[in-house]
Amino acid sequence: MDLDLDPTIENPDTGPTAAEIPPETPPRRIGIEAEALDREQTTLERMRLPRAALRRFALLGGLYVATVAGIALLFDGGTDSLPFVPIVVLVAFVFETTDSAAGMGFGTGIAPLLFVLGYGPLEIVPVLLLSETLTGIVAGAVHHNVDNVTFSVRPLNDETKLLALLVGVGSVAVLGSVILTYFTLGLSDVVIEAYVSILVVTMGVVGILRAKLRTRIEYRPHRLFAFALLAGVNKGIGGGGYGPVVTLGQILSGVYEKSAVAITTLAEGIVSIVGAFAFFLLVFQGVPVDLHLLPSILAGGFFAAIIAPYGVRVVPNAVWRYLIPIYAFAIGVLGLALGLVV
Repeated sequence: MDLDLDPTIENPDTGPTAAEIPPETPPRRIGIEAEALDREQTTLERMRLPRAALRRFALLGGLYVATVAGIALLFDGGTDSLPFVPIVVLVAFVFETTDSAAGMGFGTGIAPLLFVLGYGPLEIVPVLLLSETLTGIVAGAVHHNVDNVTFSVRPLNDETKLLALLVGVGSVAVLGSVILTYFTLGLSDVVIEAYVSILVVTMGVVGILRAKLRTRIEYRPHRLFAFALLAGVNKGIGGGGYGPVVTLGQILSGVYEKSAVAITTLAEGIVSIVGAFAFFLLVFQGVPVDLHLLPSILAGGFFAAIIAPYGVRVVPNAVWRYLIPIYAFAIGVLGLALGLVV
């Protein structure tokens, strides 16, 4: 079949058309380049990447191999067996793929599964924060490389300003929530998982309702302060729940879906640095932190962070418009169900 003759590919549903947008609606401020790419190129055309982008992918592939080899040597402890747990590697790959492609799902989805497998919060949360530091920064850079988002410092554009807002507020919230939860309040696993999961389910329902509206929301950055604060608290207490809140919060504040995913991915990577630092501060207070899952999480998650943003570029925005909130709802329900089993 000639794909160029398929009207659904020539004119993908990327949201409301120009005729459906009220004339008084202000132009889009964040996601201009990504939306133009969707509207002006077919799926096959978006699959093609310039040589410079391909070279960067090759460099990241080499970095992945070197990183996996390095952590294998660092964590093997002199034994003959590699320090990887195959099921954890697979789970990390699956959830990081969805995380880098939908802006959520890694911490929110993988944490309850690891709880069920018998691992405790202090084996899971610090490892997730450390791994998401690397995978978030890598995936964010790839998103920029394939034009899902455009960051610019000179001149300072709205995307970069929004990233700074999310990182600044989220970092403070993560630091405070880690200290309060694990050193002062001592909340139980079930309470943490239930809270994060119920919040994500709620955000998913709101996002699904939003996806059905044929209108463009005016960009309102002040809304994102509250979303960033709430997401940072989630990240600190449970290692997850950051992506769904920030991604859907951006969409509900007028950010284009693909760009919202890309900004969330990079912001989460930077915020995770603060969360990981907070846990290492707790080590000096006598709180035991176990990093033996780090090689497995990184082996699966790093590779997924390289390839997933390319899928965001290729797949029409209509898919992400509905998939993002539906997926948020699904992982919230999954987290709630598994959390109650623990």
